[in-house]
Amino acid sequence: LQGPFTTTFVPHLFHKSIRVLCNANTSEGFNPNKDASLPEINLITSEIPRLGGQPPSKRSTLAFFAGGLHGHIRYLLLNEWKGKDQDVQVYEKVPQRVSYEKMMKSSKFCLCPSGYEVASPRVVEAIYAECVPVLISDGYIPPFSDVLDWKLFSVQVPVKNISDIKNILMSISNRQYLRMQRRVKQVQRHFLMNGPPKRYDVFHMIVHSVWLRRLNIRIQDLLT
Repeated sequence: LQGPFTTTFVPHLFHKSIRVLCNANTSEGFNPNKDASLPEINLITSEIPRLGGQPPSKRSTLAFFAGGLHGHIRYLLLNEWKGKDQDVQVYEKVPQRVSYEKMMKSSKFCLCPSGYEVASPRVVEAIYAECVPVLISDGYIPPFSDVLDWKLFSVQVPVKNISDIKNILMSISNRQYLRMQRRVKQVQRHFLMNGPPKRYDVFHMIVHSVWLRRLNIRIQDLLT
């Protein structure tokens, strides 16, 4: 997460290298033509994460978020929605006897607001739980956008529209939601870490992202 900050001290790295960054924030100099966005993955154990969740018909919660209050976007989200709506369940800490994982696996949409940094591991956690991610950020370039059309399997909400989240999600028809949720399941394999790597997993997707940017940059651009 310190990559953007560190490279600002070395202009040659900042301007001439292909940077692979979790904090893919265009407001901090991330250049999608030259830099690659890296998914932020929270590896709790070395085991493959438990994928899947409730079928769409049994996902009783419209939207869910639980996370620490850091960064102005989360402050706005919690101030607007914390404890105020049973359909949009927003917590700073998950209540006792409530499972964070089960909530993600039983929600239709999982809210993924930026914190101190623009990226959040909740994006990948939502994909693992087959919960349609709702990206709440400004200036964020989602991973692998060259080949994955995020509009087909996620909802992108500008920060200025946080107060309108419920209306935005309610306006998505059940037919449209089912298509998005099915596509979340289809892209899961691109966010899995395997040892050794497997075809089309996150390792190969990152390498492919770097390869694509190499096509945009000439060797002399990198050396001069």
